[in-house]
Amino acid sequence: MHIAITGNIGAGKTTLAEKLASHYGWEVYYEAVDGNPYLAPFYDDMPLWSFHLQIFFLNTRFEQVLKIKERSDKTIIQDRTIYEDAYIFAQNLYESGHMNETDFTTYKSLFNTIMRAISPPDLMIYLKADLPRLQKGIRKRGREYEQNIDPNYLLGLNELYSKFAQQYHHGKFLEIDVNDLDFVENEADFRKITDLLEKNINIGTQLKI
Repeated sequence: MHIAITGNIGAGKTTLAEKLASHYGWEVYYEAVDGNPYLAPFYDDMPLWSFHLQIFFLNTRFEQVLKIKERSDKTIIQDRTIYEDAYIFAQNLYESGHMNETDFTTYKSLFNTIMRAISPPDLMIYLKADLPRLQKGIRKRGREYEQNIDPNYLLGLNELYSKFAQQYHHGKFLEIDVNDLDFVENEADFRKITDLLEKNINIGTQLKI
């Protein structure tokens, strides 16, 4: 299976992916953060680097999906998806004026071309988190270039994530509200997630806890 975890910056995607992979013996495909030459400059000057950053992420995510397709004999859990790149992050940059219309049109054209070549995940897990939960996650992981992220940037992303959750139609979708869950320190909270997966992984309707 191909299972993907989506969610805003600091929602806990990487941590949950690692815990699920360890629990079930799955492989993890991480988001291309380390070694990304555009990420730190982007937070200093979003209009200058937005197009470069989104093209970098789009390319690396496309490469991941192709690799996942080649490893169809394995269950792989992916940290963030190619859908978020276009529907949330690039969209937010365009709507906020950080990406101009020409760059956004070029980006969406490339994204739509890629969409014809890939298949959606077997299951999409969305970690829903409000601003305080996101800021706590960002502080905890301690990436220097993330510490001064504008709260309005995170709120704008959250609005688009909410729309994404309502409109996602590419496959199975599971929404988990993590605002009051601590699946790292509290084993019972982690068990809530694994129980839900095991009960509902073959159900095609949208599910929420």
